[in-house]
Amino acid sequence: MGRRRRAMLTALVALVLAGAGLTLMVGQSLTPPLTVLRVFLGLESGGEAFTVGVLRGPRVLVSALAGMCFGLGGVAFQTLLRNPLASPDIIGISSGASAAAVFCIVMLGLSGTAVSVVAVAAGLGVALLIYLLAWKGGAAGARLILVGIGIAAMLQSFTAYVLTQAPSWSLQQALRWMTGSVNGAQLAQALPLAVALAVFGGALLALRRDLETLRMGEDTAAALGVRIGRVRLVVICAAVGLVAFATAATGPIAFVAFLSGPIAARLLRRDGSLLLPAALTGAALVLLADFAGQVLLPARYPVGIVTGVLGAPYLVALILLDNRKGGAL
Repeated sequence: MGRRRRAMLTALVALVLAGAGLTLMVGQSLTPPLTVLRVFLGLESGGEAFTVGVLRGPRVLVSALAGMCFGLGGVAFQTLLRNPLASPDIIGISSGASAAAVFCIVMLGLSGTAVSVVAVAAGLGVALLIYLLAWKGGAAGARLILVGIGIAAMLQSFTAYVLTQAPSWSLQQALRWMTGSVNGAQLAQALPLAVALAVFGGALLALRRDLETLRMGEDTAAALGVRIGRVRLVVICAAVGLVAFATAATGPIAFVAFLSGPIAARLLRRDGSLLLPAALTGAALVLLADFAGQVLLPARYPVGIVTGVLGAPYLVALILLDNRKGGAL
């Protein structure tokens, strides 16, 4: 591992810890660091224990795990298809989970775990549909992206229609879920995210060398012994699983899956695999954006609004920069 890579990974870990620490300490009341530590050691009780252990602690855990899932899933797609636009929130996977969740909330009156389960299933189903529609002797990256963008547009139109039919008591819940939020996060939400990260993230990390080899092109990778079909299938399934579980827990937090990979690539100057750096970048983005939305801005905003406001200008700048250089992620 190169010196720059070690330094950047250390900096990213420090940024994640800083975001977690700020969220644990700062809110409507200020909790000293020593008190936070005492809470997690079980030495504190009363109001501080409730604030840190019940309200802020699960929020930090869900934010970090969801951010890692989004970042890891996004960069896996971008690396596999060798295109920065090949992000789950661009090609319709997040839109599929969102459309299914909104339909369940508005039309079926479901909530909680039932909505999450349907959202995960819908994300996986939409990914399979996109893959099948893009298949023509193989799922070429550009064809898959174009099919995904078309599917995403249809799903967004469907979601808009469902929202027009929503009664007032379910409209607010549906809109809150669509925005992407960790408000009211609970420890129960963290367990599925941790399992998804361990299973799907572990699968991606196990294939990180093959995935990097695929960046040189499928012909080159095949000549070097990479089993392209198997690697592509595992990577797509794992990346979709990560994004679907994260979306089911927090809603589609805008631009995290899209931006984590490019940010990590520029920090590391493409020194080795981007999987772990992108996961840490995603966690840092969600934690710091949530802190900004809750504390730094004049009003309290869901994390998805903050990442959307920050991510859109970066998206434009990224496209302009890549066009001038003629490069990619």
